[in-house]
Amino acid sequence: MYSYKYPRPSVTVDALLFAKRSGQNFILLIERGNEPFRGKWALPGGFMDMDETLEEACRRELEEETGIRMGSLTQFKTYDAVDRDPRGRTISVVFWGMADIPAGQLAGDDAVNAGWFPVDQLPELAFDHALIIAEFLERNTI
Repeated sequence: MYSYKYPRPSVTVDALLFAKRSGQNFILLIERGNEPFRGKWALPGGFMDMDETLEEACRRELEEETGIRMGSLTQFKTYDAVDRDPRGRTISVVFWGMADIPAGQLAGDDAVNAGWFPVDQLPELAFDHALIIAEFLERNTI
């Protein structure tokens, strides 16, 4: 295997999953079980495996952390701020989709909890996830 002398960033994915109930827009968030930002709410997501596409990684992370299976997701934007993750240089590709709110969420993997939040009443969020949500809502009607 060829090895590059240049440093390489990690690639992650994040899911913006929205739902409507009684005319109000909701977004799915997970409560982080690990550092960094343990106990803070975040978008479902994580690191891409070497044998999957970005969208496959996003669907896998969404299912692992919330129990929700999605068909296709739509790519929104890539976030690449140098300091966006305290663990090191990380580039995240964000996907989005619409879903029905199931009767209950099953938090799993490294998520302690999962829940639906009104988009105008979000808790304090980890990483740059507040920015991601705000930019999506500015550019899109859900």
